[in-house]
Amino acid sequence: MADQLQTQLKQLSEAVLMSTGDTTPEVRSKIVAWAARLDAAPDACSDLPETVRNYVKNVVLYAYKATDADVQQLKDAGYSEDAIFEITVTAAVGAGLHRLNTGLALLRGTPHAS
Repeated sequence: MADQLQTQLKQLSEAVLMSTGDTTPEVRSKIVAWAARLDAAPDACSDLPETVRNYVKNVVLYAYKATDADVQQLKDAGYSEDAIFEITVTAAVGAGLHRLNTGLALLRGTPHAS
């Protein structure tokens, strides 16, 4: 069961991070890494553009507060709807995987490295 879960998580990560899209795999990798740090350090530094940082932080920490205006800011900054979708999914998956791994580490009684 654990092997199957790890295989599925790896496939999910690869699909989100490595697939062809409007955003580059490098940008998506940065989003995932930053999303994982936001729980512990909401003011963590990132070299993502400010508009993307603000949006990702909102998705990771306050998804219920995301509005059309948040999406419009990305559109105004030149991001396509496909890119915004990719940024949203990447932020959500990055935060979710981090939280899953943290929870599993706690269940095992081992510290989880971000």
